[in-house]
Parts: sequence; structure tokens; C-alpha cells
Amino acid sequence: MYSHFKSMLEVCQQHDWPLWKAICAEETELTGKSEENTFERMELRYQIMRRSAEIALENPLPGHTGAPTLITGSAHAHNSYAASGCTLCGPILNKVMARALSCSEANASMGRVCAMPTAGSCGIVPAVMVTLEEELQLPRRKVLEALIIASGVGSVITQNATVSGAEGGCQAECGAAAAMAAAAAVYLKGGTPDQSLSAASHALINVMGLVCDPIAGLVQVPCAQRNASQAINALVSADLALAGMPVLIPHDEVLEAMYRTGKSLPSTLRETALGGIAGTRTGQEIARRVHDS
Repeated sequence: MYSHFKSMLEVCQQHDWPLWKAICAEETELTGKSEENTFERMELRYQIMRRSAEIALENPLPGHTGAPTLITGSAHAHNSYAASGCTLCGPILNKVMARALSCSEANASMGRVCAMPTAGSCGIVPAVMVTLEEELQLPRRKVLEALIIASGVGSVITQNATVSGAEGGCQAECGAAAAMAAAAAVYLKGGTPDQSLSAASHALINVMGLVCDPIAGLVQVPCAQRNASQAINALVSADLALAGMPVLIPHDEVLEAMYRTGKSLPSTLRETALGGIAGTRTGQEIARRVHDS
């Protein structure tokens, strides 16, 4: 039915479908599974997302045996800050950040997360969805429809570019997750299919060129902080689209630009832990301590 954003929109226009309906129809065509089955499977995944987004808010998660963690307690600390009433961005955005950090902390402690689209970017979509469900008092069905939209956007990205930090930098990993969350957030606020894809494009443009430089090769720092920042990027991009901010470049060309940019990054900036902050003197010293422990 579709393989690009343009053809995805054409399917919506042809049938007068919301974006989630077109994506469900594509899923049914590819897998033979019913629409009901798609919602059932998405519900199971959302339960995992919700748990990972909340699990570290009150109690820091210890590192798993043999797996050092550099971010234990980050979600709890940020959750306390969000509740303090003294933040710059207000409680909602800080809740989003705390929940994104919780997912990253769960991942670092070998807990169960939903790769959306990867384990390293697992906090972005859940943090946005859980917070919007709470703040907008949304029915679960609406949230699941939004998650199907996020999945459809991710599917087009994987077909035509990459979601791998090792292949395309963090712009392809956390950037893709931000695009997915942005598209879903627009739907939850009543936006059109084109506005959802515009939000995805804004999110990718906002993060274009972001490198992948995990300290000690662990998917923790700066990955956790980027989960938090890219969850906010998703909401900013959603608001840009809902306000009518045009994306002058067609959505598929934005995706192509992201892919070409990622391919242009040197290998030191694509998950090898040799460049960026991982390549600093302190980053290398942390790596030595981690690998010697």
C-alpha cells in the first residue's frame, strides 16, 4: 500500500482514513493479522512502556550483576525536581524527561523495555505517550491509535533510512524515536495526517547531524540525557506542526537527508565510543574504570 510518507498520505486521502487506520491496513496486508489483533499486541507493548516509564521514578534501580551503570538515580532525582515547583520548563515537560530517564535506567539495569525503535531510544515514545495520556485524560484506545501511528512512522524510517546509531548516528536512533513520538502527539491533539508527518519532519530536522558517542560503549551517557531531550523535541515539533509551521522540504526528502547525513559521519561518531564526549580524556578514563571493574 505504501513505502514512503507521500504514499502513506495518499492512502489516507484515497480512503478518507485517519493515519492509524492506513497503518493498520498495511499491517493486516503484510501479516494477515486482524486490526483487533494489532490493537491487542500494541496494548501489551504499551503496558511494558508504562512500567519502564514509572519504575525508576521513586526508587533508583541498581545495576545488574556484571553490568555497570552510570545513570542510577537519574530518574528519581529528576522526578523529585519535577515535583519541586521550581523548574524552568514547568512540571509537564519535566515529567516527560523523568519518565524518559526512567526507561533508560530500566534498560541500563537489564530491565524490560520496549525498543521504540531501539533499546537505546526506548524512553522517548513512552515518556511522551504516558504523560499525554495523563495530562489530556485520554482513553486508552486513543493512545493505542497514536502508538500505531508512531510505529508506522518508524516503519517508513527503517525502510528508507536507518534507526541504528552505529549506521547513522544518534540522529537516526533518538531522532527517529522523536519523529515517531511527535507524529503520535499531533494525533492525540486532533491534528491531521499531514500535520503528524510534518511534526516527524520537524523532529528529524531539529536533530540532524547528532552523533552517537556513548561513554565506555554503554547505552547510558549521553543516551539517557538524549532520551529526555528528544522527548521534548517531539513535543516541540508537534506544537510547531499544530501551529501550522510549514516544512519546506517534502517529508521523504527530509528522511533521505537524515540518512545521507548519517552516512557522512565518520566512524568515530557512530557508536564506536571513540569520538564526541566518549573520546574526551575524562570519557576515556571512565571507560577504563568501567572495563577494569
